[in-house]
Amino acid sequence: MLIVDIEASGVNYQKHSIVSIGAIDFNNPNNRFYEECQIWTGAHVMDGALEVNGFTEAEITDTNKQTEAEITAKFLEWSKVFIDRTLTGQNISFDRDFLRAAAQRAGLNWDLAYRTIDTHSLCWMHIVKRGLTPPVDPKRHRSNLDLDAVLTYCGIPEEPHPHNALTGALCHAEVTSRLLYGQKLLPEFEKFKIPF
Repeated sequence: MLIVDIEASGVNYQKHSIVSIGAIDFNNPNNRFYEECQIWTGAHVMDGALEVNGFTEAEITDTNKQTEAEITAKFLEWSKVFIDRTLTGQNISFDRDFLRAAAQRAGLNWDLAYRTIDTHSLCWMHIVKRGLTPPVDPKRHRSNLDLDAVLTYCGIPEEPHPHNALTGALCHAEVTSRLLYGQKLLPEFEKFKIPF
């Protein structure tokens, strides 16, 4: 599996840009990827997006940083030797769609699959298989398993703020291992007991 997390200038892959990519080879967790980039020319910056990821407008428009096209090319090149490149993470369709849009804008060959593994779904299923009821947001009438809830369920503290793409990828990798195999994966989370 290819564990991935991106940070972006907003939530719409057509008008917002990637600002950083974090990724881990699940089969070789020491093989990690983290890069930052400037937003593409004309990309929008959504109100509140920079508060989430901690970047400043000056940082994401710094022309000394690599472009979104360059970071995407590096990521695809880094991952092409993996045995299993199935994208995995929390709400992974968000990350997949941003990466695919970035590749298309850059004229790069997008050769990653549409199919993904979502840690939200893994956690929901794990809870149900234990005979428990997954949490539901009473106002929105939908699953309430955001990443922090999944981390807590797996015995790990909530993700630090502001969010960082590599930290996010580490969190996704650890919960994936705990939910699928009942095992710890990364030294960063060794001290946190598995509660199930």
